[in-house]
Amino acid sequence: MRYAKTKDAIDRLTPEQYRVTQENGTERPFTGEYNDNKQPGLYVDIVSGEPLFASSDKFESGCGWPSFTKPVEPANVAELRDTSHGMIRIEVRSAHGDSHLGHVFPDGPRDRGGMRYCINSASLRFIPRDRMAEEGYGDYLDQVKEN
Repeated sequence: MRYAKTKDAIDRLTPEQYRVTQENGTERPFTGEYNDNKQPGLYVDIVSGEPLFASSDKFESGCGWPSFTKPVEPANVAELRDTSHGMIRIEVRSAHGDSHLGHVFPDGPRDRGGMRYCINSASLRFIPRDRMAEEGYGDYLDQVKEN
């Protein structure tokens, strides 16, 4: 499967998805579509479709955004130094779609690696586990536990 940013994909974004992914925006905490999602499945980049995070690695951090302990495919997640807003943070972007996803912090669950990938719902598309194979993501089924 090829993953890339295309004009068609950009044109299909909602204004909020565009603001977050293309203009490095942040959705308001506790407002994102996937903050409370507990279904098994895969989270992919809303722009490119590249696999990013598995529901099995999602946890409740209380920060107001979906939080994950690790990427499902590390090569699809780029980490960049971000000095905006008077802070020093690590920005997370999709490697192929170049979408702004959120930030990563070293305050996640210690028993699961200690990282917290704090991700905007607006940058994601969720694929339920029972649809992953038909949508071309069957290779990731072993990383998604059934509830």
